[in-house]
Amino acid sequence: MTYRTVNPYTNEVVAEYPFATDDEMDAAIAAGHRRYVEMKTESLAHRSELLHAVAAKLREHEDELARICTVDMGKLIGESKGEVELCALIADWFADHAEGLLAPDAIDTIATGSARVLHHPLGVVVMVEPWNFPYYQIMRVFAPNYMVGNAMVLKHAANTPTSAKRFCEIVEEAGVPAGTLTNLFLSYDQVSKAIADTRVQGVALTGSERGGRAVAEAAGKQLKKTTMELGGMDPFIVLADADMADVNDIAWRVRLYNCGQVCTSSKRFIVADAVYDDFLEALRENFRRVAPGDPLDPATTLAPMNTAKARAKLQGQVDAALAAGGTLIEGDAPIDLSGQFMRPTILTDITPDNPAYRTEMFGPVASVYRVQDEDEAVALANDSPYGLGGIVFAGDPRHGAEVAARIETGMVFVNNFMASLPELPFGGVKMSGYGREMSRIGQMAFVNEQLVVTAPHSDLSNPAGGLVAA
Repeated sequence: MTYRTVNPYTNEVVAEYPFATDDEMDAAIAAGHRRYVEMKTESLAHRSELLHAVAAKLREHEDELARICTVDMGKLIGESKGEVELCALIADWFADHAEGLLAPDAIDTIATGSARVLHHPLGVVVMVEPWNFPYYQIMRVFAPNYMVGNAMVLKHAANTPTSAKRFCEIVEEAGVPAGTLTNLFLSYDQVSKAIADTRVQGVALTGSERGGRAVAEAAGKQLKKTTMELGGMDPFIVLADADMADVNDIAWRVRLYNCGQVCTSSKRFIVADAVYDDFLEALRENFRRVAPGDPLDPATTLAPMNTAKARAKLQGQVDAALAAGGTLIEGDAPIDLSGQFMRPTILTDITPDNPAYRTEMFGPVASVYRVQDEDEAVALANDSPYGLGGIVFAGDPRHGAEVAARIETGMVFVNNFMASLPELPFGGVKMSGYGREMSRIGQMAFVNEQLVVTAPHSDLSNPAGGLVAA
């Protein structure tokens, strides 16, 4: 399979790109290593200035980048513009905050003298990124790692090559030296070769658990550090005292944003019996109102899915769920358009023996569950192989936060949308992966946290009572 852009609305092949050669890969890693060495002598202030320039350049090219993104993978043009702006926000935030985040940490110690932890770069980081947010996924890794002084090699998804290519061009046009971030159209075998290279010191992956396992295995053999942001089956819990006007306004949006192709989409709606019927009818009506069409047209409210393969997979999952006893409430009907459209679908009566109970559906399909109380809601939310995000709606936000704290995920939002902002850590647990991107935690993902203990004068005594390092 080559890297190529196939417009999911027109099914037209827009662009094709050949795989990188091994020589090109070696040259990119070598250039990245040189940049890593050079950045050791650059000031944070200089990199901050250039990262702000990247943000400005992204905003300058917002319309161009948004159109590329929509043609590459089909999302609504307004969503594509929002993604470009989010990337600019992330760049600005890390440019403004990295100096403070990377400042040495003093440690109180009984050792003679002073102790500090310094935060140094590691080397070259390989990025393996998905198609659903083709710019944002790059920026989440690029901004903090550029500020710390790591160089990066990018292997993007095979169906969003033009987005990857243009993003990296924009970074260089903003003044960031070549070799800092290099896009390569790599095969998965080449990713393993890159990971084995001694100049590569880390791998950041966002994608499926299958891809995560393969990359984590390759990195583990080489003792390379990894971060993994994988799939999700995020719960959306509605307690009996929730404000249903807010719930009904938000529920359909969080499922259909980006045509439901989001790891943190609310995929399981867990609703208290007292408000279940109200919720289900409102969700059904809102799903019916969406307008499929050209995603470049601002009037369109339902985009096509990203590829024919993805649509066929989702349809197969719906068929399997219904065959196993699930009930169809809405959707699962054709849309008379040429693109890769899937009518928004609602399923109920999904029992633990149904494959849909434990399988992520990456598209506009919602599973709705009726529960009797919040303990049952929490138990159902946690009965999942995934643990990425979640939402809780409660009449009392303090009680909603108490319920949220019982959910086994990396992120929970109470009475609100899931939001991705640079100051908020992003990541999950269980099969949703490990590590965090964004925030101070993300800034430290690929950092050598070096301890330096400095005595005011030579002192060979052992203040720790004879204890020595193993």
